[in-house]
Amino acid sequence: MAMSMTGYGTSTSHLENTMLTVEIRSVNHRYLDFTAKIPRFFLFLEDKIKKIIQSYFGRGRIEVYISIEGESFVKKTVKTDWDLMDQYMDQLGKAKSRYHLIGDIPAEILAAIPELITIREAEEYPDGLKDAILTCTKEACEQVRVMRQEEGVFLSNDLEERLNTIYNIVSLLQTNRIRVMEEYRERIQKRIRDHLDDNTVDQARVYQEIVLLAEKGDITEEVVRLLAHIEHFRGTLNTAEPIGRTLDFITQEMHREANTIGSKSTDTEISAYTVSLKREIEKMKEQLQNIE
Repeated sequence: MAMSMTGYGTSTSHLENTMLTVEIRSVNHRYLDFTAKIPRFFLFLEDKIKKIIQSYFGRGRIEVYISIEGESFVKKTVKTDWDLMDQYMDQLGKAKSRYHLIGDIPAEILAAIPELITIREAEEYPDGLKDAILTCTKEACEQVRVMRQEEGVFLSNDLEERLNTIYNIVSLLQTNRIRVMEEYRERIQKRIRDHLDDNTVDQARVYQEIVLLAEKGDITEEVVRLLAHIEHFRGTLNTAEPIGRTLDFITQEMHREANTIGSKSTDTEISAYTVSLKREIEKMKEQLQNIE
């Protein structure tokens, strides 16, 4: 059964005073394209998240959004380089004595000296948050997959209907093929009779030319191949594997056969059927852009 590439899923988890939310959006794409917006201090999980996505989906643009609300995970601490401060104080004392300076050394001067007093950040987060992110990612993937499967059922039904329409058109082409060939032969014979004397023409050669000209307009092979493509399409549509690329290739082959029929035929009825055939194939190709 076909699976759509459009879907959405979300999962939340509460740990202590923290709320985790994982959102996943899936849209059409020729290949599997993964992007993630993850808080900086959990970027190390990106590769594991990507592997989870790859285990669920084969095609589509997958966007993962992870948000964490609650108490800040960044704990700030003040660090003083006392050895460096001792050197500064020693040098400032010498400067006062050397230049006969009066007054105390303001504390603001020490605070403004680079690398003397620094603020360090340490990341702390509730136990189990890393595992919760991966679990919520899987749960959101499940929701996306269910939505893609539901949409896939609709797409499969639509493709089945279009495939039946195409089959009916090809059947009409097959039915009219014999009529057209007979009319073609009669038209060639009439033109020969109108322009040549039957007594001066090699009849065997005439019929040979008729056969050669008739074969140029014969669409038997194209019709047979179209019927084979229809069966291949229907069989592929009912498989469980990702089928979008395979079905797209089949429709390209169907379109090629339809073009050949259109270039061969001079019959207005068959030409009309060919136009309808190509239109249905184009509509089918458009729908296939939504299938994984």
